[in-house]
Amino acid sequence: MEGRRGVTVVTGGSRGIGAAVCRRLAAEGHDLVVGYRSDERAALAVVRDAEAEGARALAVAVDTADEHAVARLLDTAAAALGPVTGLVNNAGVSGPNGRLADADADGMRRALEVNLLGYLLCARQAVRAMAATGGGAIVNVSSAAATLGSPGQYVHYAAAKAGVDALTVGLAKEVAADGIRVNCVAPGTVWTDFHEDPQRPARIATGIPLGRAGQPDEIAGAVAWLLSDDASYTTGAVLRVAGGL
Repeated sequence: MEGRRGVTVVTGGSRGIGAAVCRRLAAEGHDLVVGYRSDERAALAVVRDAEAEGARALAVAVDTADEHAVARLLDTAAAALGPVTGLVNNAGVSGPNGRLADADADGMRRALEVNLLGYLLCARQAVRAMAATGGGAIVNVSSAAATLGSPGQYVHYAAAKAGVDALTVGLAKEVAADGIRVNCVAPGTVWTDFHEDPQRPARIATGIPLGRAGQPDEIAGAVAWLLSDDASYTTGAVLRVAGGL
């Protein structure tokens, strides 16, 4: 479609920050692939919202920790919409909540697989595709937890997100010559259904310098900027959107 900005794949695009990113990108001219794990109804609602903005969009079920599923995701995107020019690595799970001493190994393993290995697999597949078709941009969604550590809550999650920050910096240098930019947005506490305690964003607001938790649209704006031409000289950046934390 004339005037569109390319094809962007968003993992974890059916809810929370991912859904807000999809809606923002559709409004800014991106065609979209909404990657989702299990909630097809929610993913299709995001697709309808994107189409209402004039975007071509489709939903694709994917387990981002499965390399074959990731390959199918990118192949499906290219076959249906054309060469992939953008990837937003957003799919994530918290894993066990509480002290590390009490965390179960299987829960931690799954969290590491989704939050870090999944990002690596998606980035690897996207780089392969983008390098062959003229370049593109990747935005990883990390977390302020990467530097705060999240003690008493989920240090394994914070460790995985620190890995995402390192992935961003290293991969940006590795693929710059291929015309691929790699950046990262690190949100603080945001009002989504990600939290085990639904009221956690309100409960911790007094400890945030801006006095409140963030909204998904505020994170989506940062992601959209990093994918835009305005960020054409930005790569390897970790943009903190955390209310001052």
